[in-house]
Amino acid sequence: MAHLDTSAAPNGTPTASHTLQSLPKSNNFTGKLPADPAFPTPSTSHSAPRQTLGPRMVKEALYTYVPPEPTADPELLCVSPRALRDIGLKEAEAQTEEFKAVFAGNKILTWDEQYNSEKGGIYPWAQCYGGYQFGQWAGQLGDGRAISLFETTNPQTGTRYEIQLKGAGRTPYSRFADGKAVLRSSIREFVVSEYLNAIGIPTTRALALTLCKGTRIMRERIEPGAIVARFAQSWIRFGTFDLPRMRGDRKLLRQLADYTAEHVYNGWEKLPSKLPPGDTKETYFQTNTGVAKDTVEGSALEEENRYTRLYRAIVRANALTVAKWQAYGFMNGVLNTDNTSILGLSIDFGPFAFLDSFDPTYTPNHDDHMLRYSYRNQPTIIWWNLVRLGEALGELMGAGSTVDTETFVEKGVTEEQADELVKRAEGIIERCGEEYKAVFLAEYKRLMTARVGLKTQKESDFNELFSELLDFLEAYELDFHHAFRRLSRFALSELKTEESRKDMAGRFFKANEAPRQEAESRERIAKWLDKWAARVKEDWGEGKDEERQAAMLAVNPNFVPRSWILDELIERVEKKSERDILPQIMKLNLDPFQESWAWNENEEERFCGDVPKYKGMMQCSCSS
Repeated sequence: MAHLDTSAAPNGTPTASHTLQSLPKSNNFTGKLPADPAFPTPSTSHSAPRQTLGPRMVKEALYTYVPPEPTADPELLCVSPRALRDIGLKEAEAQTEEFKAVFAGNKILTWDEQYNSEKGGIYPWAQCYGGYQFGQWAGQLGDGRAISLFETTNPQTGTRYEIQLKGAGRTPYSRFADGKAVLRSSIREFVVSEYLNAIGIPTTRALALTLCKGTRIMRERIEPGAIVARFAQSWIRFGTFDLPRMRGDRKLLRQLADYTAEHVYNGWEKLPSKLPPGDTKETYFQTNTGVAKDTVEGSALEEENRYTRLYRAIVRANALTVAKWQAYGFMNGVLNTDNTSILGLSIDFGPFAFLDSFDPTYTPNHDDHMLRYSYRNQPTIIWWNLVRLGEALGELMGAGSTVDTETFVEKGVTEEQADELVKRAEGIIERCGEEYKAVFLAEYKRLMTARVGLKTQKESDFNELFSELLDFLEAYELDFHHAFRRLSRFALSELKTEESRKDMAGRFFKANEAPRQEAESRERIAKWLDKWAARVKEDWGEGKDEERQAAMLAVNPNFVPRSWILDELIERVEKKSERDILPQIMKLNLDPFQESWAWNENEEERFCGDVPKYKGMMQCSCSS
């Protein structure tokens, strides 16, 4: 049975009370969008021989009904209590046989033969999409090993989630693969999904991790199989738009855009209007709440319709997320368009990693020889992906006020309109590019301001504090995460003289590796500390060290699931059959800002301490 942290919910968190049976369920995605014409209803898929549900091309559809493959001898390894609460499930539910069966793919919770055959009902499905991989069009991709079970809305929060199994068998989108996932990558995704959520970065979530003891999978080696039960407000990706665009399927593309606005972004009226002249980057998200009708400003080429507002919302959501990645040193490793979320969620974790020492050129993907998805390139790549999305939505955005006319809906743009439409769409994408930069910089500055312990922003902070901090971290190969956590504990009384600042500079280095007192590195860091202390005093005044330190410790995590920690975790679970280590690590993972976790003092110190020699800045493959 699964290991579960049964500690009480945090103060103010609603207590979850539902069972799997009582949890409200829906099928908005499959009920409102077109199904694979080969299996148009749940009953046609449920009664079909398994082999007929295998890989093939799927046209004019956004999904295929397909059940998970049964799992022999499953073992529920771990459940996230935070995820349980967010869905609305009571903690005791994770100990039931039904929970184990559903999230091993052995029971379809929503299937009733008579009801679903007659009514359609809720039935598992795999999404159809395409994507650009490493900058090249890759054609139809889709959920090759992911199968969604149902949607559920938490009754207390009103948030709807789509529950999905990753590694549950072949689908029409598996291509030449087996539809399975290995334990190694499943542990990695389970841990990082919940960690990113814990530090405030938008992400898909992980509910449960199941070991498929009867399954052996061939990747670089023969490995045990596993299934991650995961969930998200939506699994729609940029690649979901890419595929109908590349196939010229205007009807499907419009259906998808309408569904995204109405059911993922909660209505056209919730989408943002463009920034008015003079609006500042820093206040865009407080002052710009949206409009209920299309806007027309300036010349005809600047005319904007509701599809532009949808694009703008997606642009801003992704700008916010990539700013958070940069501020917290996280890299996805494979930012293809099929791995980029329309909600700006961190999604589809392959060779991800967190920085150890600060190196902007680092990529966790050992196949990324051109460093396309390196740390420093992430903002640029997300914008590259957003331009591809803009091209997919270009006809709808470029149509302006004619987007709902019968002629445009049925036949598309006329030859006479083409030049104007293209120019309008190009202008929209260009203007949204400026917004992307503004939103990214505003969020990045906000986060870095908090991380270095300031309450206000000054223009000089970017170069004198943020940039110089990163520059000396890179120059002296210092640990990115430890730098912020250790800075959080500094007291202004320790920084009053040049000598004391040089002493304190030694804290940025690994134990027993601090340079001599007269070293250039200590002098450079001491100068930075002098500027930092002056800004802290300016913002906080005298005698506020304790209050400021608490604020910094609340935004600078003590625990980070670094690559070496994940490798050790995988080794201990897979090779040594240690069943307690994963739930113990999850205690640190779900509350990473704490000083201690009442587990094992030596282990906690080791996992939060310096990276062991030769285990820093590791890389891994895409295989899973």
